[in-house]
Amino acid sequence: MKVTKIGAALAMCSALVTAGSAFAKDSDHDWSDIDILVLHWSQSSNPFFEAVNSGAMDAAEDQGVTIDIQFGEEDPVTTSNILETAIANGVEAIAVAIADDNAYDEILCRAQDEGIVIVTLNIDDSQGKNGICRLAFMGQNFVDSGYALGKRMIDEAGIGEGDLVFTPVEAPEGTYAVLRHEGVQKALDEVGATSEILGTGNDHGQALNLMTQWLLGHPDVKAVIGLGQTPTSQAVQAISDAGLEVKAGGFDISQSILQNIADNQLIAAVDQQPYSQGYYAVTQAALAVKYGLYPSEMDTGGDGLVDATNYEKAVEWAGAVR
Repeated sequence: MKVTKIGAALAMCSALVTAGSAFAKDSDHDWSDIDILVLHWSQSSNPFFEAVNSGAMDAAEDQGVTIDIQFGEEDPVTTSNILETAIANGVEAIAVAIADDNAYDEILCRAQDEGIVIVTLNIDDSQGKNGICRLAFMGQNFVDSGYALGKRMIDEAGIGEGDLVFTPVEAPEGTYAVLRHEGVQKALDEVGATSEILGTGNDHGQALNLMTQWLLGHPDVKAVIGLGQTPTSQAVQAISDAGLEVKAGGFDISQSILQNIADNQLIAAVDQQPYSQGYYAVTQAALAVKYGLYPSEMDTGGDGLVDATNYEKAVEWAGAVR
């Protein structure tokens, strides 16, 4: 069933139930002609999205739908072209990350007006559904999780008034970076500490070099808080290469980050549970197209931190799931 309007589909479903009709089992239907675009904002080489894609592919198999996974390569023009092509090809649903508050408003509102189901995953518009045409977001509340991480780092690293904290991130202008930093800085403000952002990009070698050079120029830094997987994964090595002894923590999970936690070199990392983002974005988009079920907002990962007390489970499922 191709939904032209969510409201109409909901009304149709209600009418069918009222009339006493029952849906056949989902497995009795061939839903493979339902096409869902999964569009990431980042580069295809970014290892973070392995778990997002694993979740999306598992959901597509469970729902019997067809998905097309694409990457915007951190380029609004590339992202817009992918969206336009999908709309022209008659896609039924789009699950998209919003790294730029203004770049895709017209396209997504037009798509939604045409009856295409729009959900966001991983990164939402900074104003939520008030800022963009979409039905629901599946991802972490970056401000709340940043605040939780900031508080933990303050306690563990002894951050206080007048201290400087290094907060490197892949793309400082990205919505995720702005909101994560807002949460961290909220905690730092409570103790009178300041922070400085540095753009690292996604290349690990480049990030390590840039972070090391920054640390060499700021030997009095009190702590390092990586606002993304790339800088967090390079924080321990950069501190060592700079000849410093400061505490570090950050966002996101990878095998190297988990090893740093196991070795007591990283205090904690925020786990936004990317597998859940991919799985539930595709699942809820598919259910909306099939049955007109309105997608639900989902705060994946909550304020949960991975640290020395609970990292083992994350290690077991690192990569494809964690």
